[in-house]
Amino acid sequence: MKRRLLAMVMGLGILWAACVCGTAESTAAEEVMKAPKYKSVSVHDPSVIRAEDGTFYIFGSHMAAAKSEDLINWTLISKDAQAGCTLVENVQAQMKEALSWAKTTTFWAPDVQQLPDGRYAMYYCTCEGSSPLSALGLAISDAPEGPYVDQGVFLKSGMAGYNATYYPNVVDPCAFFDKEGRLWMVYGSYSGGIFILEMDTETGFPLEGQGYGTKLLGKNHARIEGPYILYSPETDYYYLFLSFGGLDSNGGYNIRVCRSINPDGPYEDSLGQEMIKCGGANGTFFHDVDYEPYGVKLMGGYKFAPADSDTNKMAQAFRSPGHNSAYYEEETGRYFLIFHTRFAGSGESFSVRVHQMFMNEDGWPVVAPLRYTGEGKEAPPKENRPGAYKILFHEHDINAVEHVSQTAALLADGKVDGACEGTWESTEDGKVRLSLNGEAYTGVFARCYDGAQTAWVSCFTALNEKGEAVWGIRTDGIAE
Repeated sequence: MKRRLLAMVMGLGILWAACVCGTAESTAAEEVMKAPKYKSVSVHDPSVIRAEDGTFYIFGSHMAAAKSEDLINWTLISKDAQAGCTLVENVQAQMKEALSWAKTTTFWAPDVQQLPDGRYAMYYCTCEGSSPLSALGLAISDAPEGPYVDQGVFLKSGMAGYNATYYPNVVDPCAFFDKEGRLWMVYGSYSGGIFILEMDTETGFPLEGQGYGTKLLGKNHARIEGPYILYSPETDYYYLFLSFGGLDSNGGYNIRVCRSINPDGPYEDSLGQEMIKCGGANGTFFHDVDYEPYGVKLMGGYKFAPADSDTNKMAQAFRSPGHNSAYYEEETGRYFLIFHTRFAGSGESFSVRVHQMFMNEDGWPVVAPLRYTGEGKEAPPKENRPGAYKILFHEHDINAVEHVSQTAALLADGKVDGACEGTWESTEDGKVRLSLNGEAYTGVFARCYDGAQTAWVSCFTALNEKGEAVWGIRTDGIAE
């Protein structure tokens, strides 16, 4: 089998070179066939918004924020709630109510949304940390970079008589507009789960009489947090992204998604499981086994192991990717996933990553295996898809240790050979169906830039019915 794979790889390498030099598709891709340059930034829990002038902003914990013109090169604009906050003037004094209630001097993950009148609403939150003693408030600015002026706290948790097994820890807000122009805010972390409120589009505050709002999922201190909802006009679904596990480098943070035809649910995963049932059993605390089977797992910790053909044999392992936001670009129809990640062997240091997303034929988002570097949504030509691949199975666990890729070949005759076996087929526009080790997957082919090998390559990303992702990066026939 090794000889067969080697012969196939050598032949396909020649075919790749001929196709790249001579096809109309490669001509169309010339703009992205140059080595990209990117500048990373450290913003924890990045929440994205695009301003009226086209600039992208991300806002994160501790009042950190950054901006970018292209989702590739980021510039830090605010750093710390103690001595580096440019978003709010005298932040410790202005937000004293929230900070005092939570017995802290810093902030957790915020979200910024532009209101219909053009003003920017910052939903900020504070938390004690070892308990759900938290506050959620609103600040308003005329510009995305501030200065934001506090409008007051509108939700608190952790007070006397508060039931932390059922009611939410009032942090991690995400405000969004539905397709009818109504404003919502989804929020919550651990404790009693994830809740949603309808908001007033004029004031930015919750509509009266809702209490904590409608419960979407979670209970009994399930390790689920960082909700973010994105509506897709392509599929007419609302997608609720979540982070399962713990955020530290050994915590197993991983990104999952479920969907609904309504902004306030009910939400289901790819197996049709009702997410309202997702949570810990009564009397449990951080009991992952109860909720691990729920949700479509888009990614967890991972590592693409070096292939024999790699020039650079060093491989970076990503740990605990999570607390994402997402963006749909109307003018191009592209989707983007924005998240932070840690790295094996690097302690608790973290960095922002942006990956392009696509919709598979079942209407579920699938994530490109490599970071976004300016490529379009077009798939590589059909001739460039067969070859040797690093194939990585994300599985469905809350994995504290990264999953590692295997090497297999997508043969020109539609078979898969190597560390995993099966079949594959793809359409002209890049849709792909794979059968790998007895599991059926649907997804897409994409062009990605392999920074480790400094080369553009064909990739694929797909999901099976159980909601488990598989990624593939081609290792032979690289297009310079």
